[in-house]
Amino acid sequence: MLLSGASPSERGSRLSVFNRLLVAGDAAVERAGREMKRLTLFALALALVATVFAAKSPYQAVLQHSRIRGRTQGPNVCAMQKIQGSDKKYFTNCKQWYRRKICGKPTVISYECCPGYEKVIGEKGCPAALPLVNIYKTLSVVEATTTKMYSERAKLQQEIEGPGSFTFFAPSNEAWAALPTEILDALVSNVNIELLNALHYHMVNKRLTSDDLKHGASFPSMYQDFDVHIHHYSNGIVTVNCARLVKADQHATNGIVHVVDRVITAITNDVNSLIDTDDDLDTLRTAVAAAGLSTLLENQGSYTIFAPTNEAFEKIPPETLTRILGDPNLHCSESIMTGAPLETLQGSMLEVGCDGEDMTINGKAIITQRDKLGTNGVVHYINELLIPDSAKTLLELAEGSVVTTAAKLLKEASLNDHLTGSEAVTLLAPLNEAFKDKSLAMTPDMKKTLRNHILKEKLSSKSLYHGQELETLGGQKLRVFVFRNNLCIENACIAAHDKNGRFANMFIIDSVLAPPMGTVMDVLKADNRFSTLVGDPKELANVLKYHIGEEFLISGAVTSHTRVKPIVGERLELGTRNSTVYVNRVPVVETDLMATNGVVHAVSVILKPLPPKTVSDQAEVSAVRRTSTVRVLRSQSSKALSRVQ
Repeated sequence: MLLSGASPSERGSRLSVFNRLLVAGDAAVERAGREMKRLTLFALALALVATVFAAKSPYQAVLQHSRIRGRTQGPNVCAMQKIQGSDKKYFTNCKQWYRRKICGKPTVISYECCPGYEKVIGEKGCPAALPLVNIYKTLSVVEATTTKMYSERAKLQQEIEGPGSFTFFAPSNEAWAALPTEILDALVSNVNIELLNALHYHMVNKRLTSDDLKHGASFPSMYQDFDVHIHHYSNGIVTVNCARLVKADQHATNGIVHVVDRVITAITNDVNSLIDTDDDLDTLRTAVAAAGLSTLLENQGSYTIFAPTNEAFEKIPPETLTRILGDPNLHCSESIMTGAPLETLQGSMLEVGCDGEDMTINGKAIITQRDKLGTNGVVHYINELLIPDSAKTLLELAEGSVVTTAAKLLKEASLNDHLTGSEAVTLLAPLNEAFKDKSLAMTPDMKKTLRNHILKEKLSSKSLYHGQELETLGGQKLRVFVFRNNLCIENACIAAHDKNGRFANMFIIDSVLAPPMGTVMDVLKADNRFSTLVGDPKELANVLKYHIGEEFLISGAVTSHTRVKPIVGERLELGTRNSTVYVNRVPVVETDLMATNGVVHAVSVILKPLPPKTVSDQAEVSAVRRTSTVRVLRSQSSKALSRVQ
């Protein structure tokens, strides 16, 4: 059509041009096709990578760690940690595996088949998948035999044997046994109604795996569509109405079974209604109303209420009570395996933890009833009033925390006025364990040390910066050091969130402060352990230069792998293990002898370079360089040095 009306020669010429265009077009199409294939392959590869590295749920992450720990016992074996003296067992995460403690109690390791697998006689591990049967038969497989028996009595058997896709949160045998007798009798005596209703409340009319049980989710149960409330915590614990899933993801032909550690009940009231209807909370109800919090506690949310009983209010002196403003986030007791910070609406931080079977607040077992669940939160009853930090004096902050030794010593040093008055100061309070190997006698030096733990102004740790100088009541200037992993004042690093009191603030620190009293040379000359070091500097110059780092680094800045450049030599490798600092695998016998131009760490042998590594080095922890400062890593006893000479 393009060539009509042209002469033969013109047509030939045009055809050759047209053919060339066609060839060029084909080549372009071919190139584009190849490019599209490459892009498609690249996209598929990205999709594959995204699938492989998709984030696991916390429960699946902990389960995977338990599988790794159990693989020495054979396929599909999971390592479990059982609290000694109880029947409580948990899949293990890395931290718990090494600590061998849960809720402060020692644990023993046992090995069980991972969910969905079973043993085979004569074979190692758990090589066989559990038979896929209906929910009714699965209850026997997961040893929820009491739930199976009650399903028969309540005429539920036919429903959970038949077609459908259900999720059954099946109480364990121990959960039924723990029910108060009067409640269990009331259920069993009216099996056709109450027991059936109770079991239906444990069921959802769809299949929900642990991955579907998202934190804060709610699902309508099969009892009048009343919701069941899910919480999936970062430590791998999953709860339904605060009952912990102890055996999850047991698949069946018509759904899935999760075994839980308690019988759950329907929730119809919000937390404000729970407070309103309990005579033991009369005073709290008045305080909530006075603080204008009633509407808040009626709204949707996920609150955790630590509710002081009338008895708790009676323990508080009237003058203290007048300073307290009404103050009520959702934490079920079963989610607590170790201490975790919880911020209140008022902004104070509570340390919520556990000690064996007891749930604790700020280290105290003051919870008398727990897990009273409302539609918008959970209530735990406490027998002591939690006074918000914003209403406390410095002394009250210290006495109610993990720095009681410091509080006692400060009072003995006649510093009470600074702790109970209205001065705008900051207390640097060492942890109790910081005083472990120190004399607590109230000497003049101890009084001077304690005065240097109170700063002349009210500060927030968030406002501190590297190189800042802070003045104490004793007139000492303290230096601030900012490291990647720690914020430190001289040799002591901040170990917890700020405690913000009524007039003053408190920083909890990990060591008793030891401000510098001179230069590095002054420190060495004042200590007989270093007499050879300071007496023969010329003869030992080359050896010593390998012991002097070019960076300022206190023990609190050392992580599992920290590298420092010495004045002479390639590198010094530092690390920590069981609270001991090591340099080139040599333990440091005393850390943080502070000087105005550096810091000294004492070691008991001559440091030697480590052999070359055959694998790639780990990432370095950056250390802050300071001009005109030196860090003497090697501080040797006279005997060890004389051996080198």
